[in-house]
Amino acid sequence: MKAKTVLAFALFLTISTLSAQETFDRNQVLDQMQLANKYFMEKWPDVGKSIITNKERPSNIWTRAVYYEGLMALHEIYPKKEYYQYALDWADFHDWGFRSGNETRNADDYCAAQTYIDLYNLEPASEKLKNTRACMRKFLHTPQNNDWDWIDAIQMGMPVFAKMGVLENDERYFEKMYNIYMYTRNKEGENGLFNETDGLWWRDADFDPPYTEPNGEDSYWSRGNGWVAGALAKVLSIIPEDAPHREQYLMDLKTMAAALAETQRKDGLWNVSLHDDTHFGGPELSGTALFIYSIAYGVNHNLLDREKYLPIIKKSWNAMTEKSLHDNGFLGYVQSTGKEPKDGQPLSYDKIPDFEDYGLGCFLLAGSEVYKIENL
Repeated sequence: MKAKTVLAFALFLTISTLSAQETFDRNQVLDQMQLANKYFMEKWPDVGKSIITNKERPSNIWTRAVYYEGLMALHEIYPKKEYYQYALDWADFHDWGFRSGNETRNADDYCAAQTYIDLYNLEPASEKLKNTRACMRKFLHTPQNNDWDWIDAIQMGMPVFAKMGVLENDERYFEKMYNIYMYTRNKEGENGLFNETDGLWWRDADFDPPYTEPNGEDSYWSRGNGWVAGALAKVLSIIPEDAPHREQYLMDLKTMAAALAETQRKDGLWNVSLHDDTHFGGPELSGTALFIYSIAYGVNHNLLDREKYLPIIKKSWNAMTEKSLHDNGFLGYVQSTGKEPKDGQPLSYDKIPDFEDYGLGCFLLAGSEVYKIENL
């Protein structure tokens, strides 16, 4: 009897140990997110300061807007007043408006509306969204659906339509979002930018067949696919369960997740070229973070199989924090702005990309979903 008791206790310890190994230390994840964010906020204390690289740009361009998406995700799980104020000051500085005015159809410009709407929802005041409403309503009254002719735009623009549909209780936004998305998916370029067979996206019409990578494979840029995966997860998190076309987005997220599982590096990160590891092979953080954000969202909402995808998430988050996150919060291995593997190369642990904001935004988005994973 005593032997059976000892055996049962040993089995319990083994199961407990295995269970602990597959879970996340939430406090550590939060500390890692805060460390990376602290580095940036201290480096950019002036939210309105222009961004100067090869030229001067205002601080409400897409790169900074993506950072604020991540900051608001951090604020959601850890609502620190300092984070809210930093985002509010940024919106106030830009008069809650867009780089190219309300007439713009460029998703890079109106990406900032994602954070404007989040801030509005925390403290509503009609004047905050006068520019957002003016900018987005025009899409409901114009017939063209070819606005997102590069896949990055899906992330920059699609969640804005989703949030507007919920905010205004107006399904026309959901319908327009779907029409633009499906045009990009099925019609842009030769036959659309999504390859259902491979489960991945060509960045734009310049990269669809007959264009290939040096090894002869199709060209699937990591961060570009990350933008789409991230957008699908975010839209699913915003729209109602009975929203039209939800199943399309869910199907595409599942298809991409399966494809991404097959292309993950042994170290847990992803290459910049998903089907050619000889084309500037090596770890890259921004695409990796967006993949983990979307996959972790799927696991958290029982859309993706936990047993299959949790090890992928675990391996990737550990790799990002061990290989990319510096002691001072700087993130290495972030590919600079561009549209293909060769841009911003070579990457390294210490190299500073041309913009430090969007990589951090992607990292914070990933962390926000990793933090939410239930420890079973």
